[in-house]
Formats: sequence, structure tokens, C-alpha cells
Amino acid sequence: MYERETRKIRVAVKPAYLDDQSDPDDSRFVWSYTVTIENHGPESVQLMSRYWSVTDGAGVIREVRGPGVVGAQPVIAPGEKFQYTSGCPLETASGVMMGRYQMKAASGEAFEAEIPAFLLESPYEQRQIH
Repeated sequence: MYERETRKIRVAVKPAYLDDQSDPDDSRFVWSYTVTIENHGPESVQLMSRYWSVTDGAGVIREVRGPGVVGAQPVIAPGEKFQYTSGCPLETASGVMMGRYQMKAASGEAFEAEIPAFLLESPYEQRQIH
């Protein structure tokens, strides 16, 4: 589990390699990741948009931007949490993801909640020890 807290918003991510959806012989490696967003602050916040930076094992970076997450722009009350699961396919056996959510507080203030960098690792990764 990877965790990061920004302005009383805790973001935790748990990635999992999906062997049944992957095909290493065809350079297709797939992961799911479950994100839990907890509001430890004093006011409700709404997740407005997301930004992801996905780097594959060859160093190729892909950026993903869009409104909300999994088709929703959830409002998270103080002491509440929102959880969702999504996926990421890569052409390499490993990678790393990181990003941020654009949040809006009930007061109207906009701010970013950081998503911790997390590893996408598969059993097919060729590790080298120097």
C-alpha cells in the first residue's frame, strides 16, 4: 500500500498484477489499482479531475487527464472516504504511476491532492543486480 496526505486528504493506492488479463508473449501486461481517498479535514471536498503520469519499463511516459474518476466526481464529507478500482495496461513488465487530483473544498477553494508514486511490478520483470 502506497500512501500520501495533502491538506488532510489521504490518498492510498494498492496495485495488483492481473495475470489473467496479461499476455507477456504479446507484450501486454495489465494491473489494477485500488485507490482510497479519505477526508481528514474539516469540510467536504469534491474530486473534480485527475492527472496521471505513467512511465513504463522502457522509460516511455504517458500522461492521462480527465474529469473525475471512473465516471464520477465524488463529494467526500469530513471523516468519510471514497474508493474505486481502475486499471493500467503496459507493453513492458513493469512501470510506475503517480499523479494528483484537482479538488474543490466546500468553501470554493481549489487545491491539489497528491497521488503517491507506486510501482507496477509483474513476475516477468527482468531484474539486474549491479
